[in-house]
Amino acid sequence: MKAMAFAKHGGPEVLEWMDLPTPTIDDDEVLVRVKACALNHLDLWVRNGLGVKIPMPHIGGCETAGEVAEVGKRVTNWKVGQRVLISPGQCDPSNEWCAWGLDQCASDYHIQGNQTQGGFAEYAKAKASDLLSISDAWSFAEWAAMPLTFVTAWNMLHRRAGIKPNDVVVVWGASSGVGVAGTQIAKLAGARVFAIAGSDDKLAKAAALGADELLNYNSQDVGKEVKARTGGRGADIVFEHVGAAVWQQATRCLGRNGRLVTCGATTGPKVEIDLRYFFTQQHAVLGAYMGSRSDLLQCLKLIERRLMRPVVDSVFPLEKLREAQERMERREMFGKIVVTP
Repeated sequence: MKAMAFAKHGGPEVLEWMDLPTPTIDDDEVLVRVKACALNHLDLWVRNGLGVKIPMPHIGGCETAGEVAEVGKRVTNWKVGQRVLISPGQCDPSNEWCAWGLDQCASDYHIQGNQTQGGFAEYAKAKASDLLSISDAWSFAEWAAMPLTFVTAWNMLHRRAGIKPNDVVVVWGASSGVGVAGTQIAKLAGARVFAIAGSDDKLAKAAALGADELLNYNSQDVGKEVKARTGGRGADIVFEHVGAAVWQQATRCLGRNGRLVTCGATTGPKVEIDLRYFFTQQHAVLGAYMGSRSDLLQCLKLIERRLMRPVVDSVFPLEKLREAQERMERREMFGKIVVTP
């Protein structure tokens, strides 16, 4: 099969158009003919080298949509030709953490395309239990644009930050994949949503997703504006995944008893916290990593009903993955970049 893979760590130049063996499946596995796979910053980090042992040559790609091409001997619930998503987060469902709705805390939890081979290829394989059925309500590219980012945003806002109607929610990086998910999830929960992005064009698109307040971090003091527009109250929740570059501004948005929830560090992981400010204001900093299968299923249902929608920035042919990743590195996108074999 054809795949865009790398045999050594580095920049986009290490990605190569390769002929690799089509995956062979075990009795409990399914082979999926990939129709679309969305990009994530995780793909860039894995390509650059995270210090985690991965199979080489490595095929990235965490969000894979396609059709069942072959089923293992013990698989009875999937048939050739069915439209499916591969769940990006995977673990043994019998683990006690899964019973508590905390799949991502299981010791064997892993992400497709990170510790295992992913969807930047003509075919990908998965356990039958890691497949999710999708309808034709959305295209394959649109379905691929939602699982990892929507489940992460859902976990951040509902599970970790405990979002409630009328909360003030500040979404940093509102143009990213997780940002467009966070904006929609917060709005659906009844929050007043502040979208933060670096251009007026991106902010206009965030408004079309339901954002109530629009702030350009390149031309406005976001912390001051949030306080001013809330009558000095500040934010109940700050939704953050950018990291070091915005950390001080993000914390300044918080009101008393506010919660800052973060799932990433695309501009750097090292930040400072003035503990005196945090304990006197009763602030909380919460980490969020992926989400549970039940969270993902909830997001799928809401998207199926068109109460939320995937946002595709652009679609590249698979052999143009280098250019697609370079677009992501330049932060030019609004929503998800997708590649199709």
